[in-house]
Amino acid sequence: MPPFTLHGVDGTEPGDSGTVTYTASADNTASVTGTTRMIVGGPTLYGPEEPGKMTGVKPGKPASLTPRFSNPSRFSTQRGIALRITAQGGLVLTARPRNCSYNPTFTDAWCTFPAKAAPRTAYRTSSPLTFTAVPEELTGTLEYSWSSDPQRPAELTVRGTGAPLTLTRTPEGGIHDGTGTVTVVETTVQADYAAVTGTVRGRVGDTVSVPLGVRGLGPGRPADERGRFEVVPPEGTTVTSIPYTFEDTDGKWACARPKKPGGAFVCDLDSDVLWPGDDGTTSMVFRFRIDRQVPGAHGTIRTYNPYDRTPGNDTARIPLEASPAPPYRAVVRPAVLIPAVLAAVAVAAAGVAHRRRRRAVAVPGSSADGERSGS
Repeated sequence: MPPFTLHGVDGTEPGDSGTVTYTASADNTASVTGTTRMIVGGPTLYGPEEPGKMTGVKPGKPASLTPRFSNPSRFSTQRGIALRITAQGGLVLTARPRNCSYNPTFTDAWCTFPAKAAPRTAYRTSSPLTFTAVPEELTGTLEYSWSSDPQRPAELTVRGTGAPLTLTRTPEGGIHDGTGTVTVVETTVQADYAAVTGTVRGRVGDTVSVPLGVRGLGPGRPADERGRFEVVPPEGTTVTSIPYTFEDTDGKWACARPKKPGGAFVCDLDSDVLWPGDDGTTSMVFRFRIDRQVPGAHGTIRTYNPYDRTPGNDTARIPLEASPAPPYRAVVRPAVLIPAVLAAVAVAAAGVAHRRRRRAVAVPGSSADGERSGS
């Protein structure tokens, strides 16, 4: 009863009962007292704590799992034993023992065993539980847990028809930590990514837009780990922005910028701002400024996801096709424009000074004019 833990006093046995009384109090209202009748159930049964992993499962082909548990307590299971197993991610249970009940989709099962588990013993099912993966699924999970107080869930109404499943005693093997055991299943299905590239084309000084990204070729599509793509710009260019709009917020950088010059821009496909279109393509518009002509220059786009087993199309070039800047752009460039302006200012200043000197010589009443008039 979170946040409380109840411990039986010495000598308590399964089936014993008692009443727990508790009081809630506060400084601004009357206290409230409640009671709960508690019955000691059977011992806790443990499965392996460490998550398991199965790889290479072919869709449509049977695979199997053997659940196991231990009873490290000093009590035996007087009311029998129950196994609950749940399949997720496109996995379907195909073993149908008649001592198991299922939901209509055969993804949830409840199996009961009349056997008693002796104290400090361990067991496994006498035969594996089989399952299959549906097509195009990349991963799934199988989770199972054991109970010493079997009560069948009401929603599991479909009874199995095969030979009953039994238990076989095994060495304990240190199974005493996990009340729920999860096995991750990886299938042989792949999610092939192809790099979507483009050419940076324009004149020196131009800023051009180039969509870059990935196209999912399937047959599977990652749901939780969609991967990423990385972009290294061509030499002679600068990425000025990777704009995006998300939830009415304009952003300048949809992808993480490199920490060092020449590094890669990393676009995380698990980000909320990146999402595949109807054709399976995920792309962002990169804004490249063409700084100079570099013959043969090209950048690189590389895609990655953990389920891509076709590496040949993961990488593509981003060519640079740069033309010379137009003449007017060369004039207005700061490196040219500022010295030209300074030179023009200097010429204008020199002209003004010359005119002032000429006016000073020509003004009547100067000493030169006086000498001429007096003679």
